[in-house]
Amino acid sequence: MARGSTRPTSRDVARVAGVSQAAVSLVLGDKWRGRVSEATAERVRTAAGELGYRPNLAARNLRLGRTRTVLLVVPVLTTEFFAGVYTGAARIAAEHGFGVVLYPSPEGIGPAKDPFASAQAALDGVIASSMAADAVTAIRGDQLPLVMLDSDPEGSLGAATVNLDIADGVRQVVDHLAGLGHRRFLHLAADVASWTFDVRARELAARLEAFPGATVRTAHAPITIDGARAATEAAFAAPGPRPTAMVCDDDKMAVGAYKAIRHLGLRIPDDVSVTGLDDLALATAVDPELTTVRLDAELFGERGMQALLAVLEGRTPEAGDIHVELVVRGSTAPPSAP
Repeated sequence: MARGSTRPTSRDVARVAGVSQAAVSLVLGDKWRGRVSEATAERVRTAAGELGYRPNLAARNLRLGRTRTVLLVVPVLTTEFFAGVYTGAARIAAEHGFGVVLYPSPEGIGPAKDPFASAQAALDGVIASSMAADAVTAIRGDQLPLVMLDSDPEGSLGAATVNLDIADGVRQVVDHLAGLGHRRFLHLAADVASWTFDVRARELAARLEAFPGATVRTAHAPITIDGARAATEAAFAAPGPRPTAMVCDDDKMAVGAYKAIRHLGLRIPDDVSVTGLDDLALATAVDPELTTVRLDAELFGERGMQALLAVLEGRTPEAGDIHVELVVRGSTAPPSAP
């Protein structure tokens, strides 16, 4: 169209392509297969390209009752892991014309408030971490198409679940430490009521049964450096043989364990081996660098968004947990001689 002319409409596209406006709507809405011919679809696409026509997505979405907006509910915004989840989810969403609103449910403030006047009216679906399950029900997100992350597939609120293979990650940690000769373990467990942390504790105890003489004590702590430090110091002050290996539920907790161990005059890994879980940036910022389980947060977010798209389209989401990998660094070694 000439410079300064009005914006082209679907009627203009229909006129140039020699088809009806209904055919234009079908083709540009990618719903033409089986309803118009390939040749007709190509004429419509060509005409739209020549005219520089762009569909009015806002009006189209209102007609369809869709906002093309997804809510991602996470427990906190300050965690590197969930930033990666958002990045992955937003990447897939953008490829399909969706936007992602990130909504935190901070610990310690009670049920989250509904970020919209009506979540059902403002959203097409929700992706939520099991650590923020209370927030999902508070904003009535469980009444929308819902995908749960890190959630028990047998009791999930959602239409689909996407999980990292945390159980295998714990098995890799135990096999590594036991293979070095460790038999006295301390589990620094996250003091959070969540399925994903239950899996860690359950799998740790089950895997240690394969190693005769292995014992494990558990110390609970918040997912903070100071909280983990205090819990570690208390655990080492308890009666009985000192643990030679620590399995921490989170890299941040492992850093708290580092501080406690050094405050007690012990060395890592000479006196105590330490492992984490996440492979956050701080895992290579500490000395010695932390042996930990690498979780692909961005892939986790991608799979979550792909699962929600499948639910919205009536398809079955991809099955199978996401692979995790033990990264061995300098914080683990064979136990020193008694």
